[in-house]
Amino acid sequence: MILAIVGPTGVGKTKLSIELAKIYNGEIINCDSLQVYRGLDVGTAKITNQEMEHIPHHLLNIKNVEETYTVFDYQKDARECIEQIKAKKKVPIFVGGTGMYLKAALYDYRFLEEEDTTSLYDNLSNEELQKRIDEYETGIVFDKQNRRRMIRLLSKLDQGFTLSQNGFQLLYDDVIFIGLTIDREILYQRIHKRFDQMLIPLIDEVKPYIINGVKTKPLMTGIGYKEFYAFFDNKKTLHQVVEECKQNSRNYAKRQFTWFTNQMDVTWFEVNYESFQETVQDVVKYIDSI
Repeated sequence: MILAIVGPTGVGKTKLSIELAKIYNGEIINCDSLQVYRGLDVGTAKITNQEMEHIPHHLLNIKNVEETYTVFDYQKDARECIEQIKAKKKVPIFVGGTGMYLKAALYDYRFLEEEDTTSLYDNLSNEELQKRIDEYETGIVFDKQNRRRMIRLLSKLDQGFTLSQNGFQLLYDDVIFIGLTIDREILYQRIHKRFDQMLIPLIDEVKPYIINGVKTKPLMTGIGYKEFYAFFDNKKTLHQVVEECKQNSRNYAKRQFTWFTNQMDVTWFEVNYESFQETVQDVVKYIDSI
């Protein structure tokens, strides 16, 4: 059995993972693209040693922010973790919100050695790119506002990229996808509260990177990190940055729910924050019924 706990940011995935690991003799595999980096702890709400409750965790804090770590690297590392954990007769439990990492690990997701034909699409508008992609009728979910990704996707499709290559076939026959959800307004309140609580330590965390001119991919793309560069450059006020972080977090949570719903066979559970143990029991009952 392989468990995969998914859902939007701030919903309670980490807490559930610990409870399930204790029940099913599991070990946890991080599936958050920022939590692989050392030093990005506050902004990613990374689990603490105390919160781990002695449950082994994998692919946490394995890289410095100056190092490159790709979804291809994650695929290789995660699959090795699965084999190692299963060899110990334990249950691998994936936890995190980076959908592409999870897909690369568990599905037949192949990385093509494609030609660099992206420059052929420079003269197309975003609407024209979308129309060209839609003509393939693949059903692939893509961000219609992200021009770079649309160009990359269309380039692949024009070169014969197929659904099977896009990773719609599970490699493992014993994966159970558990999704946590909650009323959107309640989730947004939790996101806002968590950000307010982490603000001061987050500033302390990101400040040395900005002062030292570190502008690597995790810092320049991670929500809660990239926004502060404008603040330290005196281009935005702290209030503006905080509101931007909250807005970006809300948008990200919305995209996560949509992505997992469309891309994976997830069974969703409404989180009971008044009695989280009831949520755990509901999930356990579902797992045991399969």
